[in-house]
Amino acid sequence: QVQLAESGGGLVQPGGSLRLSCAASGSIFSINDMGWYRQAPGKQRELVARSSSGGGTNYSDSVKGRFTISRDNAKNTVYLQMNSMKPEDTAVYYCRYIGAGRLYWGQGTQVTVSS
Repeated sequence: QVQLAESGGGLVQPGGSLRLSCAASGSIFSINDMGWYRQAPGKQRELVARSSSGGGTNYSDSVKGRFTISRDNAKNTVYLQMNSMKPEDTAVYYCRYIGAGRLYWGQGTQVTVSS
């Protein structure tokens, strides 16, 4: 019932910035949780940041102070502003939506931090 369209990935140099977007469409509930996860080669998928419709946010320790998650509820879109990026941020980033007891994943977008 929910489709997630991700955009914004790409190649960036260390210290640079990228902004990811994830737009949800379909049967969107006003009470929901949207987040970003990432998976690097040879590693498990891990939480990067999450945002609840009630305003709560959580970040992994590795990105605190560098990344910011935000949302535009009118557009059903969640963003991930990534600053001061490091090579270890290189991964496929996935948008995740939870609403009405259902979980959906985006298709993933590649983020590469390299000089």
